[in-house]
Amino acid sequence: MEIDLIIKSAKQKDQKAFNHLLDMFWDDVYGFQLKRTQNENDAEDITIQTFSRAFDRIETFNEAYTFKTWLITISKNIHIDLLRKEKNSISQVGLKYNREVFDILDESPSPEDKLITEQHLAKLLRDIKKLKPHYQEIINLRYFQELSYKEISDELNDPINNVKVKLLRAKKLLAEIILKK
Repeated sequence: MEIDLIIKSAKQKDQKAFNHLLDMFWDDVYGFQLKRTQNENDAEDITIQTFSRAFDRIETFNEAYTFKTWLITISKNIHIDLLRKEKNSISQVGLKYNREVFDILDESPSPEDKLITEQHLAKLLRDIKKLKPHYQEIINLRYFQELSYKEISDELNDPINNVKVKLLRAKKLLAEIILKK
């Protein structure tokens, strides 16, 4: 199928078109991010976020550009945003003995933080239980059992790209549940 027709179908919310775009461009975006991050998990996460954002905003895609370039630009911007967040977690204290000193924020949780985290986890688990069982299972395998896409694919006897799409859908549905509250 020609890329222009696939994009046109995707703009009409055709799920097969989304799957086709994911299959066609996953390796390009993932490879781009792997070179930038030097970390497979970060590259996967950013790639998933890239496709999620692209599919949410597919109607804004301008056909004057190539789809791959548009995806890579989205991916690059997501990575830059993540780097900015990391940079903001380090604060510059000032000059001491005529040299700059950086103080890394103490990120060890206080007892109150631990209690809040436990409460948030319990709430998250309740929200996950509101999803359909196959979405619960894929979130469990990826985030609680920390399996790779390949391991999940083997476990579910499903192609890797189907696993990626199901996980993407599960995360979007979970986000909708969480944001409704």
